[in-house]
Amino acid sequence: MGWRSLPPMTALRAFLAFYETGNMAAAGRSLNVSHAAISQQIKALEGELGLMLLDRRGRQTHLTAAGLQLAEATARGFGEVERVVEDLTGGAASRPVQISATPSFAAAWLMPRLAEFRSKHPDVALMIDPSAEVKALEPGGIDVALRYGDGHWPGLEARLLVLSPVVLVVAPALVPETPDLQPEDLLTLPWLQELGTHEASKWLRQRGVIGDPALGMSSMPGNLMLEALRSGQGVGVCARALIESDIQAGRLRVLFEEEDAAERPKGYHMVTRPGVKRTSLKVFSNWLVRQSGQ
Repeated sequence: MGWRSLPPMTALRAFLAFYETGNMAAAGRSLNVSHAAISQQIKALEGELGLMLLDRRGRQTHLTAAGLQLAEATARGFGEVERVVEDLTGGAASRPVQISATPSFAAAWLMPRLAEFRSKHPDVALMIDPSAEVKALEPGGIDVALRYGDGHWPGLEARLLVLSPVVLVVAPALVPETPDLQPEDLLTLPWLQELGTHEASKWLRQRGVIGDPALGMSSMPGNLMLEALRSGQGVGVCARALIESDIQAGRLRVLFEEEDAAERPKGYHMVTRPGVKRTSLKVFSNWLVRQSGQ
């Protein structure tokens, strides 16, 4: 470790507080010092590094490109120290493991399995955030995200849990079996889409379909979309793994299925920050991996 090349920790703390709060006054309150003290520390840090970290032109002060790069690295470093200290001292034991997952994956895959987890690990508290929004994984916030994709999220660790292609499905009664069915033939039907995504619209564009469904595109939480599909309220795009039992039982029929690229197959992944994980997060992560094997 090149200690002499590192700037003073007090200056880094002040700079990180500004990054997290967005202004000098709030940064000062978070460290119980004046806003002038924060400003002086950041100026001293700029002098130490020979870099402009803040753009002070205009009414609001913003981070420069160099400032943003340093702030993100500082947040990761201090965040890692905070997590290790919490884990070593037991401070993290009572904090729930925060999980981000789409409503459809939470309802169809995660929730049916959670009773087993709670019975085996009653001491581990969980907090589930069912949202299609891609949430940032930050210290003190979301611990693990269950995301659909090819596993490529720069700066994060991803492990495949459920391999699954994307399918376009419908209740059998809504669309008669047709040998030469084309995507554009479905534009007269109502379309369903998970709230917060554009999967159905994207699916149509990728197949060169020009125009929107005549009855519009209805967006709703993923668990409600799955129920609407089963009841014949429209056509929808979703991961096959979530509705495999419906397909096998004949409640839904696959009209089109996306072929996964062999080099980066798609599916649901467990996504976490790199580095040391607190005990409760390790317990939950290991349980997820075991569930994926089943």
